[in-house]
Amino acid sequence: MPYTQDLTSCFAEAIGPRGPDRCDFESALAATAPALATLRQAHEDGGLPLLRLPGARGDLEAASRISVRYRSDFDHVVVLGTGGSSLGARTLYALADRGFGPAAGFPAVRFMDNVDPDTFEALFAALDLRRTGWLAVSKSGETAETVTQLLAALDALKRRGIDPSAHVAAVTQPGDSALRRLAATHRLTALDCDPGIGGRYSALSASGLLPAMIAGLDAPAVRAGAASVLDPLLAGAAPDAIPAAEGAALAVAALRARAISQTVLMAYADGLADFALWFRQLWAESLGKDGTGTTPIDALGTVDQHSQLQLWLAGPADKLFTLIVLERAGEGARIPAALASDPGLSYIRNRTLGDLMDAEQRATAETLARQGRPTRVISLPRLDERAMGALMMHFMLETMIAAHLLGVDAFDQPAVEEGKVLARSYLAASAIAGPE
Repeated sequence: MPYTQDLTSCFAEAIGPRGPDRCDFESALAATAPALATLRQAHEDGGLPLLRLPGARGDLEAASRISVRYRSDFDHVVVLGTGGSSLGARTLYALADRGFGPAAGFPAVRFMDNVDPDTFEALFAALDLRRTGWLAVSKSGETAETVTQLLAALDALKRRGIDPSAHVAAVTQPGDSALRRLAATHRLTALDCDPGIGGRYSALSASGLLPAMIAGLDAPAVRAGAASVLDPLLAGAAPDAIPAAEGAALAVAALRARAISQTVLMAYADGLADFALWFRQLWAESLGKDGTGTTPIDALGTVDQHSQLQLWLAGPADKLFTLIVLERAGEGARIPAALASDPGLSYIRNRTLGDLMDAEQRATAETLARQGRPTRVISLPRLDERAMGALMMHFMLETMIAAHLLGVDAFDQPAVEEGKVLARSYLAASAIAGPE
């Protein structure tokens, strides 16, 4: 498995009464057994298509054809989508682009997951649209934001005399939908997504992997990492041999025994900043139902040591912490002794950036534990496609198992749907006839 999980600093025996007792955790962990059996059965009978993705390869063929063409034809690719149709793909793409563009020879991928008109006008003005490809991603094909984004992009292309059929692909489930009809009308390439895989669980699907493939990342390696996490569960491993089951049991035991109602996921690597955003949606939208669930908080390394750590250490003791750390000691630029000759800089003399990152990670975990804050540490030897696939599968399983323990459906979002209906009614009520 491409990571290790340490729960040592989570329990009362190690950090004091603010942590759950070991017996509360073990009781919750034993209660995960039916959830694990349900997941095994769903894999066997195909009832949960997500669980078949780690071993699948054939569904990547159509996505591969699109990725090869987009790499050849475009300097920029714009992904239109929101929520689960964007966050998983953003998380994977971050492996190829830390904010300065991907490797030479690959197009830069941009994710437009809001509908701010100023941002879209800036986008249309900044890009050479003749060298730009577009991916409109919506599982249902009816997502108002995505369909509207696409219509704006189609208008911008047509105004410049550009044929959308050579520049735009739609990614949606089979069947009739607004996005499918637009694709047919404008002769757009269409990539099917599985209707049995919800948006926030779609990162490992062809639609979630497509932007990463355009950037040259290894999609099979992502799935192999996911398989390394899923396989022990499918093989019938006991709950205490499945890290995702332990994580779910910890969260539920902390909520029930200590009223710990918030869960902080703090990644130290910049390449995991979008992962924390992806997790936030996954956990919140899957578990926040029927008056239960815990509130996810995303955080990033040393940035949040200097912005949120004071509250975490001295504020309400209502948070469970998960730190995702990389083994970086000795890596990166080394600070020459001559440049750090000031006595106040002796601590960094001849040290590397990785040495400082390693010390910060360790210090934060230890300080949280000393203050009685339950702190789980997930350690990665490296951050690559395999590791990212493993982390994604871990947290998807952890979320589904936690949902079982809480007695909620991990796959619906009824409260969100109410807001969507209301937004459409506002638009319909204020519609003004304009030029065709």
